[in-house]
Amino acid sequence: MQTPSIYNAVSDFVDRNVTNGLADKPAFIEGGNVLTYGELQRGTYQMANVLKSLDIRPEARIAILAHDTVEYPVMYWGALRAGVVPVCLNTLLTVEQYDYMLTDSRVQALFVSASLLPVVEPLFARLPFLRHVVVVGGEGHEYADYASLLEQAPTQSETAQTSPDETAFWLYSSGSTGAPKGVRHVHSSPMYVAENYGAGVLGIQPDDICFSAAKLFFAYGYGGAMAIPMSVGATTVLFSGRPTPQTILETLKTHAPTVFFGVPTLYAAMLADTSCQPENSSARLRICVSAGEALPENVGKTWRDRMGVDILDGIGSTEMLHIFLSNRTGAVRYGTSGKEIPGYELRLIDESGADVAAGEIGELLVKGGSAADGYWNQRNKSRQTFAGEWTHTGDKYTCDADGFYHYCGRTDDMFKVSGRWVSPFEVEQALVAHGAVLEAAVVAHEDANGLIKPKAFIVLNADVSQDGLFEELKAQVKETVGPWKYPRWIAFVESLPKTATGKIQRYKLREDTA
Repeated sequence: MQTPSIYNAVSDFVDRNVTNGLADKPAFIEGGNVLTYGELQRGTYQMANVLKSLDIRPEARIAILAHDTVEYPVMYWGALRAGVVPVCLNTLLTVEQYDYMLTDSRVQALFVSASLLPVVEPLFARLPFLRHVVVVGGEGHEYADYASLLEQAPTQSETAQTSPDETAFWLYSSGSTGAPKGVRHVHSSPMYVAENYGAGVLGIQPDDICFSAAKLFFAYGYGGAMAIPMSVGATTVLFSGRPTPQTILETLKTHAPTVFFGVPTLYAAMLADTSCQPENSSARLRICVSAGEALPENVGKTWRDRMGVDILDGIGSTEMLHIFLSNRTGAVRYGTSGKEIPGYELRLIDESGADVAAGEIGELLVKGGSAADGYWNQRNKSRQTFAGEWTHTGDKYTCDADGFYHYCGRTDDMFKVSGRWVSPFEVEQALVAHGAVLEAAVVAHEDANGLIKPKAFIVLNADVSQDGLFEELKAQVKETVGPWKYPRWIAFVESLPKTATGKIQRYKLREDTA
């Protein structure tokens, strides 16, 4: 991908679509609200002027803590037009987590949905860098009102002359393995994702309608709902509420998207709902995508058989912005993450940094143009993760003779039993293949002799009894993935600890077990 020395991403994702005659085409639909590409462009000019009126200068940071409504893309792309760096925050965190992120990022302004204002308002007095609070979509009381500011702002503004290598926006890592990190992405990264995954894997077209259950603050949702569809002038359906099987099916039925981005836990939950049938979904659906965590084989096959559409499972990361390893239409192998996609190179290495032999477990490294510019204020972690052109993913994989990658688990989650590696994900797949199990998580646990063995945490399907399941599940694991891998302990729980993006936080289960 070649970019000029002066490049602002807003020119490709907003202005080019208007220039190409798409001013009246819907860019975003949210409930009964429609935002056309022309309205989006005008709104970004106004947002840039709002930032100027607040004396937020280029390279300064603002935080966007907002639900997925039509205001979000205006705020985000308007900030880029002004050369201001938006920090996109998760809407499902605690006040302590917001305290950490707002302090860490030193944002000068916070654009916050009215419903989220009570969560963060107690922090304002102790945030020395925060100068402005702007409330979006509701009563802001003594704080500035976003709609009023935008309405009063001029509809023309210069676009900041940024560099393709200049920081454009931040995302915070999900915190699946500990404290989140501020990940800095540059202006050229969104189009790199769009051209390599959006065009190269999905074959995205202007007449597509995309719907992502993953929210915009999540790298996966950002790509699926903004970078990929906007790169070709397609339309995105936004949903501001909580994604449940019923709300997702209603959105699919109402708006008939052609491309749906979900996560494994959501696909499993939808399949457990008896109303999840083709007639209650989108009649135009051509591709489903999964990322965030590896998709269990039985979930993918059951979805395909019931809904008549394949799920393209893949893996991406906040550090790489979107998916770099994926299954493809017509070449899906369930139980794998697929093959490397155009624009990216992959390696599997051992603990010494040497490439592993074929079929052996190694840590996955990736090289590609969407890699982040590093973590904010975490130099040691940046050096550990970003090693020259290669990014350490922290994921363990094997690669088979056909080039398909098989997920084994996070580096921190892997453990040995009787001197042999155990992949938590492999055991979890065997467990969820049992009809009684909705979700499973496996961690290492010491027995009475101090030896490491697998322990499983199980969430059962509704109205299922635990009676006799312990022995059944142990036997199933022994028969399907290996006699030494079966869980010696099984805890039946109501839910598993997860990040707001749906990733299981196994480190919390390890802490609870300890």
